[in-house]
Amino acid sequence: MPAKDELARRRYEKLVDRLESLMRAALKPQYKGYYGQLVLSSSDLEEMGGLKDVRRAAREAGRRLDWKPTTTLVGGRLFVLDKREVPEEIEQLAEDAAAAAMDRAWREHQ
Repeated sequence: MPAKDELARRRYEKLVDRLESLMRAALKPQYKGYYGQLVLSSSDLEEMGGLKDVRRAAREAGRRLDWKPTTTLVGGRLFVLDKREVPEEIEQLAEDAAAAAMDRAWREHQ
């Protein structure tokens, strides 16, 4: 039985590593590690294993990135979000980027 436990532990560690890599890749450098998020589709979840294990692994991967991770399942998608308090200068950068994107979208729609 210990071999099975070791195999399960290695699979879990591999899942945490994979999720950490995906989460790190989704970060925008200008936000200096803040505003982290990852969205996994139902097919991603199916491929990675059970929802319970993926959620647990995602929270661990988030902690490795110094996030305050939270997970939410909505319509078959798992959202992994960083809920840390964001420094004011990073928040202002994000607000400016969002306003510019909304302005571009509005102008293109006109």
